[in-house]
Amino acid sequence: MPKYERNPDVVASLTPEQFWVTQESGTERPGSGKLLGNKEPGIYVDVVSGEPLFASSDKYESGCGWPSFTKAIEPAHVTEITDTSHGMVRVEVRSKHGDSHLGHVFPDGPQDRGGLRYCINSASLRFIHRNDMEDEGYGDYLDQVEDIR
Repeated sequence: MPKYERNPDVVASLTPEQFWVTQESGTERPGSGKLLGNKEPGIYVDVVSGEPLFASSDKYESGCGWPSFTKAIEPAHVTEITDTSHGMVRVEVRSKHGDSHLGHVFPDGPQDRGGLRYCINSASLRFIHRNDMEDEGYGDYLDQVEDIR
């Protein structure tokens, strides 16, 4: 089993936006994230630790302006924390090992797929295409990604 951890060298190499989002709990502007429109098969991992977070087969268009997923590919890699900032109560999601701020989870997702909407910042994610998953050490998750059409 791979070991995922917060790597100070990776944190130091983040872009200003990635650093602000993952380390300072920022939120990218809606509609601006590079992974919002991505429809390729693969997985999304924490940009800091590399831990697998979401599969493309669980991604859907929610209309909220950020990539949305119905569930985590590896629930143990996502922690949920009550967030009372900005005068509201929400559930923040962070990566377990990287401690990166990812976004928030809401109970307004597709009911036929569990009812959750993980609303995630593109800046907190790195996408790994299905064709590259084996080479990058994520072959165990191939069965959770749709076949290439």
